[in-house]
Formats: sequence, C-alpha cells, structure tokens
Amino acid sequence: MSNRSKRYTEEFKKQIVVLVKSGKSPTEIVKEYNVARSTVNKWVKDYTTSGSFKAKDNRTKEENELIKLRKENQRLKMENDILKQAALIMVRK
Repeated sequence: MSNRSKRYTEEFKKQIVVLVKSGKSPTEIVKEYNVARSTVNKWVKDYTTSGSFKAKDNRTKEENELIKLRKENQRLKMENDILKQAALIMVRK
C-alpha cells in the first residue's frame, strides 16, 4: 500500500455530491465507491458552499488573510536579509 493519496476527478466528485443530494446515504456511497466518509462529507460541504472543490475557493476570510500575511512576512524577511548584506558591504569599504 502506498502513502500517496488518491486523486479524484472533479466530475467524479460532482457525481458523488449529486448522489448524496438525491438521497443516497453516505454509508452506501462509502461502501460502493471506496471513498472515505470524511471525504464525501467534505466534497458535499465544499460544493454546497462555493460550487467548487478547490481549496482556494473554500477558504475563510481569516485563512486568506493569514496566507497573505505569511507571504508578506516572507518577502519582508528577504528584503531585510538583502539590506543586512548591503550594510555589511558598505561597512567593509
């Protein structure tokens, strides 16, 4: 058994969501399609919320803000390192 996670097509995910919405029990779907119950629940929640399975479409405002701040922090650290190196060069001259 490999550690790689399974990849499902968007079409397959939509079909699972339609089955759940039409009344088929998640337990039946889990057994029939060999998909984890938590995965089925996540697909239904994501698709119902945003109409998409993509993580970026299903993030909260806080999650998006955190990602933005982490990127900015990384950029500022890089700029700071560059300025430190430039200052060292100036001191040596």
